[in-house]
Amino acid sequence: MSRKGNQPVPLPKGVDVNVNGLTVTVKGPKGSLNQQIQEGINVKVEGDHVIVALAETHPHSGNFHGLYRTLIDNMVQGVTKGFERRLEMIGVGYRAAVKGELLDLQIGCSHPVEVAIPAGINVKVEKNNIIIATGSDKQALGQFVATVRAKKPPEPYQGKGIRYNGEFVRKKAGKSASKK
Repeated sequence: MSRKGNQPVPLPKGVDVNVNGLTVTVKGPKGSLNQQIQEGINVKVEGDHVIVALAETHPHSGNFHGLYRTLIDNMVQGVTKGFERRLEMIGVGYRAAVKGELLDLQIGCSHPVEVAIPAGINVKVEKNNIIIATGSDKQALGQFVATVRAKKPPEPYQGKGIRYNGEFVRKKAGKSASKK
């Protein structure tokens, strides 16, 4: 039994949850999100709470009980408040700009690196080196931010690269430091 899966998901005012077979749809002020549910997981809306329960006919569904409860909770948070992720670009000449549906990165390559911005995600750039991505879908937002970070991850010797806001990069001593 999942302790997290047994907790009901509270529904704020203005959020509507519909369960149609194995599809859960959450609608709110910031949009609408869908999630496919595995067989063996029962989702019910009771008043102002969503209850995620296990079906007794599928004994191996317990592995996903807490997962689907958390996914539904993230959907409810996303359509009410939304999510935000920040990236910092550290390096001489590193900068970013939003050009239509593309994020243009100048990260020390011989050519500009462009990343397509998915639908439902808003990106803005502050001070040419801080990227702020917002959206209602936590999974899509996290995947987009991870894709941008993977273009130039922080390197351990000088710390240059793209990192999450507040991420600590442990620096290594260079080759000359070990000779002393």
